[in-house]
Formats: sequence, C-alpha cells, structure tokens
Amino acid sequence: MSRVGKKPIEIPAGVTVTLNNNTVTVKGPKGELTRTFNPDMNINIEENVITISRPSDVKEHRALHGTTRAVIANMIEGVSKGFEKSLELIGVGYRAQKQGNKLVLNVGYSHPVEIEPEKGLEIEVPSNTKVTVKGADKERVGALAANIRQVRPPEPYKGKGIRYEGEYVRRKEGKTGK
Repeated sequence: MSRVGKKPIEIPAGVTVTLNNNTVTVKGPKGELTRTFNPDMNINIEENVITISRPSDVKEHRALHGTTRAVIANMIEGVSKGFEKSLELIGVGYRAQKQGNKLVLNVGYSHPVEIEPEKGLEIEVPSNTKVTVKGADKERVGALAANIRQVRPPEPYKGKGIRYEGEYVRRKEGKTGK
C-alpha cells in the first residue's frame, strides 16, 4: 500500500475544493487551480478531509495513488501559501532587472535576455544578483525557474552562471600550465 497515498489531506480554512467526475478545482486566497486526474483513482471529499483510494494493486494504480495524492496536496498548499523558487546569478557583470512585467538578464551574452512570465506567475528581483519566482502552481513555478536557469547554467570551472539558491556546483580543477 502506498504510504503517501494513504495519508489524508486536510483542507485549511479559506480553501474550497470541488470534485466534478475526476476534475478537482481548488480555490483559495492565492488563486484557483484545476486538474483532471485518472478516472481509476477514487477521490473522496468528506468535511475537511480528502482521501484517495485505488481499485487494485496493479503497478499502474500503485504509481498513480501516491502521485494523485501529492498533486492534490500541492494544489491546496499552492492556493493557500503559494510556492517560490529563488535563483542567484554568479559572475562578474551578471545582473538581473525587472522592466515592467519582464525579467531582463545580462549574463555575458552580446544582448540582454528577456523572459516574460506566464499568467499566474510573478518574478521578483530583490537585488541585481537574485531572482525569485512566485506562484500558486508548483509545476509552473519550477518550470519557469528552470527556464531562467537554462539561460546560463552554472559551469564547473569558475562556477559562473545562474543557479538555484543553495545549489552546490561541483568544481573541476582545469588545465595545468607549464
């Protein structure tokens, strides 16, 4: 039995969860998220608790059981607290700034790189070497942060590039000269 899938999900105050067939809609102070789940999973909402059960012990059902529960829990956490990912720019002259809604990155290319967030996501620049991505949908926050990091991933010799806050970059020694 899935240990994650068995755990019930508590619905906090201020969050409403509705179930239509296998489409779950979660509304809260930070926004609204909707997602359709596999029809094999049985999702039950009783008072302020959501439970997920599976019809059999087939490998596919076992895999979907924990995943379904985790995604619904992330939806509830997203609309109540929100998610955020922080990135830091490391390198001489590397900087980020916000122009209107866009993020403008100067990271060693001959041109500035502009990134515009999707609707429902927000980019903040607390300092010119730090970028924070905020939103209600954990998947989309992580995807936007990964796209920003992909502009200039950290390299192993000098450690320059865009990395997640607290990310460890394994360093290499480099060539030895005569």
